Amino acid sequence: MERATSFPLQPPTYGNSITILSIDGGGIRGLIPGTILHFLESELQKLDGEDARLADYFDVISGTSTGGLVTAMLTTPNENNRPVFAAKDIKDFYLNHCPKIFPQDSCPFKPVTKMIKAMAGPKYDGKYLHSVVRDELGDKRLHQTLTNVVIPTFDIKSLQPTIFSSYQLKKDPSMDALLSDICISTSAAPTYLPAHKFETKDPTDQVREFNLIDGGVAANNPVK
Repeated sequence: MERATSFPLQPPTYGNSITILSIDGGGIRGLIPGTILHFLESELQKLDGEDARLADYFDVISGTSTGGLVTAMLTTPNENNRPVFAAKDIKDFYLNHCPKIFPQDSCPFKPVTKMIKAMAGPKYDGKYLHSVVRDELGDKRLHQTLTNVVIPTFDIKSLQPTIFSSYQLKKDPSMDALLSDICISTSAAPTYLPAHKFETKDPTDQVREFNLIDGGVAANNPVK
């Protein structure tokens, strides 16, 4: 089904309602909202047909950390301008990819190596996560999401939250990052995954640099 309107979402005013889907962080626990969202989407499909997707029903979808990844999965368009993931696909994504994102150490000296790695840097290098996110989300950018999104991150250079928002994008084109970069950033949990550095260019070719980690540092629950 198509969204009811293609007009930009306006700020709420008296008498109007805005529907918001908020998805917390939590690593592999993304399986939990994935399961709930699958149920919700399947119920909506009973009413409106099997092509119904959550992005058709929410004016804003927001998520932090693993919730930011789910947000992008639900709102990034494919070649048919429909979400690259249906809600039912989220659980399989986590089950298939998390063992490779967070590989377990089978070394008999695991306690010692774990302590050394903790002092040396992040526990995981993030390479597999970066690869699979880029493969799934391609070259799509923030301005292309199928509904408005809000995804918090935290900039370790400025020591301030950096929130990728469809609303802010209208005022600040430098925020139009690749959705893959946004997802990698909001998922970069300190001590587990490395910070993510990337750049964007605005329409005047002005370069902006980002040095980002997990949005949960500032707002694990994006509604707050």
